[in-house]
Amino acid sequence: MKAIKYLFLGALMTGFSATAMAQTDTKTVIAEITKTIKAAPADLADQVKAVYKKNKKNPEVLVAIGRAYYEMKDTVNASIYAEYGMKMKYGPAYMLKGDIMAFGDDGGAAAGYYDQAIYFDPKNPEAYYKYASVYRKISPSQAVSKLEELRIHRPDVAVDALAGRIYYQSNDFDQAISAFKKADLNKMEERDVRSFAMAYYLKGKYAESLELVKMALAKNSRDAGFNRLAFFNSTDLKQFDAALAYADALFNKSDSAKFSYYDYTYYGNALSGAKRHDEAIAQYEKALSMEIDNKDKHAGVVKQLAEAYGNKEDYPNAIKYYEQYLNEMPNVSATDMVGLAQLYVQQANGMQGDERIATFKKAEEVYVKVEEKFPNAQEYATFMRARVNSYIDPETKEGLAKPYYEKLAGIIAPKAEKDRADQARLIECYRYLGYYHLLQSNNEESIGYWNKILEIDPNHEVAKKALESLSK
Repeated sequence: MKAIKYLFLGALMTGFSATAMAQTDTKTVIAEITKTIKAAPADLADQVKAVYKKNKKNPEVLVAIGRAYYEMKDTVNASIYAEYGMKMKYGPAYMLKGDIMAFGDDGGAAAGYYDQAIYFDPKNPEAYYKYASVYRKISPSQAVSKLEELRIHRPDVAVDALAGRIYYQSNDFDQAISAFKKADLNKMEERDVRSFAMAYYLKGKYAESLELVKMALAKNSRDAGFNRLAFFNSTDLKQFDAALAYADALFNKSDSAKFSYYDYTYYGNALSGAKRHDEAIAQYEKALSMEIDNKDKHAGVVKQLAEAYGNKEDYPNAIKYYEQYLNEMPNVSATDMVGLAQLYVQQANGMQGDERIATFKKAEEVYVKVEEKFPNAQEYATFMRARVNSYIDPETKEGLAKPYYEKLAGIIAPKAEKDRADQARLIECYRYLGYYHLLQSNNEESIGYWNKILEIDPNHEVAKKALESLSK
């Protein structure tokens, strides 16, 4: 009996060794032929042919040969070996064929092969994910529904995270967030946590994004991507001290970090927020010294540089760079132009005498150009011309703003419906005109304007007092 027992155990061990040897041999063959294909020796075809002859019935080796060719972008040979594997109904062969079709931008064919891979191996999550990845271009929701089939076969796989990944790649950030929120954060792959945080960031939900990033950084404080996102989120949340700490982590304490102009631009934003204007200017200049991929983005950084100079009240430089911004922008808006006028007004407020008046006049010239270029901005341009002229003539001795307030009142008063801004501007017009005529001793006209104010705001104290004074 004991002899029979030992004989049985010996047979078991012999069988195990043979299987283990076969697996080891297959892995060795795959490793060697993959290395050879990537090295591309002169006799590559002969070497591959020799391996093929010895492994005609081993789909794992055949598909590995095809995969090695695919990685070298040789899709012709990759396809040949994928088809050898498909003849044996080997799931990874269909995966390879799907990858080849996807590489050739034939998403429909790729999805078909991935679907066959699922049929032969319904527990392979990669097949479902690749199917969904190519199908998302047609319908992200249908792509995600395919992932639901995986949940049945593999309840251990984070299907919701995969769904979030598909929606994120489709730029549907709301759906991505919804899917990621259903997944167990502790079981999510790092790339999905990164996408989850980015989706929040791109939707302007900076606090939620920052919370995720902090969790990731607790595991790896030297991750450049997460330090960058923490830096950006903190800057946009106006938490500038924290932002600068994350900036230091990104630029000085992160592994394999590469920097773009955008990083330096954000650094400038954080420093500006912290009132460290000279340092902010240095970062914007550094951003401008780097390659920026289009004119709009370059112009945007120039604008930020101009604003930084404006924040430190260096108006000559602020105006110089703002004019550069306007010259670089291919499609300048009325708001863009108004920014230059505002800089002139701020500069003039710190001046005296003729220089002050000349600078206010430069601001008015900008508003004239705004009205000429953007007829729809006539009301605002007229309003601002009125104000600029009132700054030039603060005691209303010359009535420089009078024609503009009269014009503005003529634009607003006929409106059937007036919002609060309309009413506020009308009151400003009538108050100026009422005061101007009071100074000119045109009492009847002055009374008319003060009464118009009371029609808009019966409790307006200045109008009441003016009428009381005029009635004496």
